[in-house]
Amino acid sequence: MSDPRYQIDVSVTTRYLPAQSQPEQSRYAFSYKVTIVNNGELPAQLLSRHWIITDGDGRVQEVRGAGVIGQQPHIAPGASHTYSSGTVMATQVGTMQGSYQMLAEDGKRFDAIIAPFRLAVPGALH
Repeated sequence: MSDPRYQIDVSVTTRYLPAQSQPEQSRYAFSYKVTIVNNGELPAQLLSRHWIITDGDGRVQEVRGAGVIGQQPHIAPGASHTYSSGTVMATQVGTMQGSYQMLAEDGKRFDAIIAPFRLAVPGALH
């Protein structure tokens, strides 16, 4: 059972970017908008990220780094942080998932899980 002091919920919306894609070169660009909500009882800071990006051919790319888009936001209980980023894949369909490594105000480190979400060119899925 999860501790109610450390409850971070993550939601993601995605968009295909045709202007930045080159399908003839197997290059498909996507943007994603992430909203991180602190539903816990303590303020928490996002320290780092770990993404697992899997394309439609099963190729996996892992991305780790400090913060998100150069920021390590502090998120108060009941508050949220939203940012946009993007990725490029070699296939029309793929998935992303991962986690944010968080630091609560009391010094406890914990992971905020990012559930798998789909990146897909419109019409690529039947």
